[in-house]
Amino acid sequence: MSEPQNVNNYDGPVFHAEVSGAQFAWNNDTVTQNQQNNSAVAPGFEALAELVTDLLRQLPQAGLADQDRDDTESAAREVLATITQPNPPEEGRLRRALGMLKGALAPVATGVVTGTAVGAQEWARTAIEGLTGIV
Repeated sequence: MSEPQNVNNYDGPVFHAEVSGAQFAWNNDTVTQNQQNNSAVAPGFEALAELVTDLLRQLPQAGLADQDRDDTESAAREVLATITQPNPPEEGRLRRALGMLKGALAPVATGVVTGTAVGAQEWARTAIEGLTGIV
């Protein structure tokens, strides 16, 4: 005789590890979610925080493929996380985070990424120039 098997029917997401700061939507045709990070920006990095926040706001209109958009968003959030720590930002960590963000934007700026929205190439180029000159 065999042991009965457990069958789990879940009506929503199931997490098997710690989840923090996440937003979820399911069973929606369209959804718009916003999340505010009200952490204090390290003194002297306010302009960078404003630039990266603006970049994140404009990112959905750039017409990037899902993976490219996710990579760019992740890199931008890493920059923000670095400059909103309770301690002053580590120079090396910030430099790496900015490098990742500029690297994610570079294929758009150079026109390598196809299918982007009109103006995305100029938008990405301007963002890279701003990120380069701000720190």
